[in-house]
Amino acid sequence: MNNKFIPRPHPNLYEINTAAWLFEKSREAGRPVTLADIPAGEWDRLKALGMDYIWLMGVWTRSAVSRQICLAEPDLRNAFEDVLPACQPEDILGSCYSVSAYEIDPSLGTLDALDNIRRELNRRNMGLILDFIPNHTGLDHRWLEEHPEYYIQVDEAEYHKNPSAYFPLRQDNRILYIAHGRDPFFPPWTDTAQLNYFNPATRRAMLEYLEQIAPHCDGLRCDMAMLVLNNIFLKTWGWANKNPAFPPPAQEFWSQVTARFPHLVWIAEAYWDTEWQLQQLGFDYVYDKRLYDRLKEGKNREVYLHLKADIEYQQKLVRFIENHDEMRSLAVFGKEKIKPVAALFSALPGMKLFFHGQLEGKQIHLPVQLRHTRPEPVDEEIQNFYRRLLAIVNQEIFHRGEWRLKEVYPADCPGAENLIAFLWKKDMKLMLVMVNLHTEATCGRISFADDVDELISYSLVDEFNGEPLEMSGKLLAHPGINWQLNGYQSRIIEINPTERSE
Repeated sequence: MNNKFIPRPHPNLYEINTAAWLFEKSREAGRPVTLADIPAGEWDRLKALGMDYIWLMGVWTRSAVSRQICLAEPDLRNAFEDVLPACQPEDILGSCYSVSAYEIDPSLGTLDALDNIRRELNRRNMGLILDFIPNHTGLDHRWLEEHPEYYIQVDEAEYHKNPSAYFPLRQDNRILYIAHGRDPFFPPWTDTAQLNYFNPATRRAMLEYLEQIAPHCDGLRCDMAMLVLNNIFLKTWGWANKNPAFPPPAQEFWSQVTARFPHLVWIAEAYWDTEWQLQQLGFDYVYDKRLYDRLKEGKNREVYLHLKADIEYQQKLVRFIENHDEMRSLAVFGKEKIKPVAALFSALPGMKLFFHGQLEGKQIHLPVQLRHTRPEPVDEEIQNFYRRLLAIVNQEIFHRGEWRLKEVYPADCPGAENLIAFLWKKDMKLMLVMVNLHTEATCGRISFADDVDELISYSLVDEFNGEPLEMSGKLLAHPGINWQLNGYQSRIIEINPTERSE
């Protein structure tokens, strides 16, 4: 199947927790629902909201061993019961990031059903994104029996130093000690096995997986992509890579695969200031965790400074305020602050990620090992806000216009540093986005000297409330407009030329 759609610049991505979504649909229908049963109207609805890509998260076959670990681990069971009291064994699926095979999980549907969904999306000029988990596999992946050399191995002495970081594997008449996958800043993921990216055979095998996956999607979201960068892998596992046949490779894995599959959209989950490096290796979009953290921590000045980065860098960032790893945004920011935060990230350049349940104001974070939480009603205020916001930012100016951060100058009240403003421009039309990220009212002056014709009059309309204002280009340019925003207020102002001034 060839790629049949043309994505917009600065696209919107909608992430769906596939197992939880199908369980939700099954409860609504009163019968089991799989990928084959999703009506075309579902894709029409998401298209109307302005989504360009649908990420069906967690479609691959989960490790049965991962599920057994989840069932047996008391701390995990306690965490599950926090969000789902009286959690039953059938509610626990195991982690969708501990994969035993890159085949559609039988409980979700078939590859044919997935291909049909992709056709439906492409027909609407939308794309399908799937997961690729490069760093590790599940503990019951066939490679552990057939190709243990694909994994990081240590000696028995190292195993006994830290048995939680490794697991024994009986192979013929010997015992091998295999490392669990890990982020070096956190405890090992004990339901995974760590792949050895300094073994060329491992890389070839992963490339073969990508050959298998690529015909069925339009892009891949790559889990913890920075972990397989040569320098990070060397720092994390170089001491364990004692086989002289496996020296650090000259080429990066990501430059190999992005060049080999240029038709795919490559999305990296990445941290630790690796974003620029991954962009240079061929990733189309890389997570912008730094923006999320600064918004969450209330570091408003740092938000502004972050947005001063070059547009070539920013347009390849994935903006988000929640996803399956983070807490629900409404629970993090609260009902008032969520509005300017959502307006800010939704209107920025780059890819914008919206998570299943975010637009309905869900607040309970669902662990990826579970299929549902306790019941939670839709927050109609938040849902209505997102409907209005998405209708605004779905306009072409936010996707094909020119973006620029605006300087906010102090006016006759304090707090201008809490006011973030930026402008989209397409032809003669302007769209000004302003958000106050503080509880207190603030004001600031914004000049449009580089954006308007001083001989033309302009109409200014607030997209949220429709209030019009007429102003000359000369006044917009010098000295500009003093704007006042209440605490946690957001405003999006459409600015259009009307007629020449006298």
